[in-house]
Amino acid sequence: MFSSSGYGAANAYRQVSAHSGVESASPHQLIQMLFDGLFQSLNAARGALQRGDIEEKGRHISKAVRILQEGLVVGLDLEKGGELAANLKLLYDYSVAQLTKANVRNDEHLVEEVIKVLQPVAQGWKEIGPTANQTM
Repeated sequence: MFSSSGYGAANAYRQVSAHSGVESASPHQLIQMLFDGLFQSLNAARGALQRGDIEEKGRHISKAVRILQEGLVVGLDLEKGGELAANLKLLYDYSVAQLTKANVRNDEHLVEEVIKVLQPVAQGWKEIGPTANQTM
């Protein structure tokens, strides 16, 4: 489902946000870092919208979109992951579309929707934890 090398995810994470543990992280840990950064950006965008800080909202939504497109989507292995990977790609693409609308419309509810649809994926990823490192 996810590319075994994790290089795409590692490069995307380095570009989006510097993190000292990226070099030694497993592919599973890299995806977890991407989810962590994604939710930090989404929550920051939501806060910026609540405060009416449009410039900050735009920065955080842009960062979230980059994490989705350059990290999570790039990290998918559509050949090995089959239907599950294809469905995740659709979910990530949907999230990008909703965030684009949220950015244009300054709509906090669309950011909240993306958080709600992605939380179960992030939680599932977190729960597979160490077992994923053994199979990647």
